Amino acid sequence: MKRPKSDYAIQTVCNALSLLQAFHCDEELGVTELSRRLGLHKNNVFRLLATLEQAGYVEQAPSTDRYRLSFACFELGQAFVRGRSLLGEAQPLLEALSNELKETAHLAVLSDYEVVHLAGSAPEELLSAGLRIGHRAPAHCTALGKILLACGCEATRETYERRVASEGALPARTPATIVDALKLHEQLREVASQGFALDLEEYGAGVCCAAAPVYDGAGRLVAALSVSGPAVRLGQEELLRRVIPKVMARAERLSARLGAAVASSPPIA
Repeated sequence: MKRPKSDYAIQTVCNALSLLQAFHCDEELGVTELSRRLGLHKNNVFRLLATLEQAGYVEQAPSTDRYRLSFACFELGQAFVRGRSLLGEAQPLLEALSNELKETAHLAVLSDYEVVHLAGSAPEELLSAGLRIGHRAPAHCTALGKILLACGCEATRETYERRVASEGALPARTPATIVDALKLHEQLREVASQGFALDLEEYGAGVCCAAAPVYDGAGRLVAALSVSGPAVRLGQEELLRRVIPKVMARAERLSARLGAAVASSPPIA
């Protein structure tokens, strides 16, 4: 009789994976908290952390001595995304959206409270927003970042807001950038309620953007989709009237292709 695979499980490996999963909604955790959550002795937790730190999967924050996930986890996640359906499903929708609106479309995720652009498509226009594939941008002054903070894990948003509050004013990219933590807090809640976000020359002067959330089959936020372009073409009224409905419809279409249950949207030409 064939033995179940669970009989071959290595408990130490299981504990290490459980430790990594504990960071799903917490940016930083200490040894004591991890010990409590995992039901393991502090010495065991410390040895697991030391091993994962050596392998590059966790790091110790200099300011707090608590632990957080490091870049190797992000790279592993990126490898998963490349091998799965998100990018494959997103690219045709990005190209269709860009062609329809004659503006630049992007798909992005959140990493260390920065927006990482995974994919995109740009129109053949002399004046257009540039492609930023592989580039990082601050979350607080981008439409993509606002979506990824507001519509994702509540604990992630709360941790970010606490960090912003402790650091004081947010860095200004342009005169329109939100630099007040309370104002950002209010806007994120508005974004979560309405299901879209705007960037009205907050990240770059002369460029405006609109974004909407993308969910997976478990209802988790996995990415954000956006359209950006010159402010002379994409002012606030134009974004709300023409761009937002199309961005939200494409984001819902991508979510549905990833298995999410979404409200029926009108057919997209």
